[in-house]
Amino acid sequence: MSKVTVSKLLKMKEAGQKFASITAYDASFSALFDEVGMPVLLVGDSMGMVLQGHNDTLPVTVTDIAYHTRCVRAGATKALVIADMPFMSYATKEQTLTNATTLMQAGANMVKVEGGEWLVDSVSALTERGIPVCGHLGLTPQSVHVFGGFKVQGRAQDKADEMVEHALSLQAAGIQLLVVECIPAPLAKRISEALTIPVIGIGAGRDTDGQILVMHDAFGISKGFVPKFSKNFLAETGDMRKAVSAYIDEVTAQTFPADEHMFS
Repeated sequence: MSKVTVSKLLKMKEAGQKFASITAYDASFSALFDEVGMPVLLVGDSMGMVLQGHNDTLPVTVTDIAYHTRCVRAGATKALVIADMPFMSYATKEQTLTNATTLMQAGANMVKVEGGEWLVDSVSALTERGIPVCGHLGLTPQSVHVFGGFKVQGRAQDKADEMVEHALSLQAAGIQLLVVECIPAPLAKRISEALTIPVIGIGAGRDTDGQILVMHDAFGISKGFVPKFSKNFLAETGDMRKAVSAYIDEVTAQTFPADEHMFS
């Protein structure tokens, strides 16, 4: 695998080529993912749940993300590395710029923020200063208490229309990737077709440009609740490298996610 850039992902979208991505938190796993050919790695605030044992992502700090970004960067030389901006680390434009700088200096190629049109000014400020941004719409885990739990978003027509508008506004502000999480598959398709940038889905059907899974879900080792949209690739292969390869191959062939992994 040659070095992955945003430009390469954009060319894949334009060619109709699907791509896989996965969360990563350390050098050993990021090296394995790099070796097998995983194009995108996310240092996710999901670490709050799968590494730290919390019930949500809110306790994760910028220091946590920066530390794990350095670890992932040490193992991955080719993959595009995205670092999550954790809860309340981008509440103001000044805060956003300072914390994003910390994560980029830790080795990230891009930072990810959760939210809609309220982020437009911050996204513009980041991109104007050379910091690439990935957006995140749908079930945004940092807003779990506003949603009243981890619930599918965008089922009502007005909410779906609103999400499309948010996506277009974020694209106009400068985001270069967008993650959509736990939304109906038809809405994810609509967003993917409306945007010129690549859209990565998780629990959003097979019509997005890419897919992402939490690595613990892909290996079947997550504690407690197993999301509907996940698949245990390790159980099918019995080998971590083969499991990652199977995930990549099934995303590329559009056999994952299957119907049972989608929301109507």
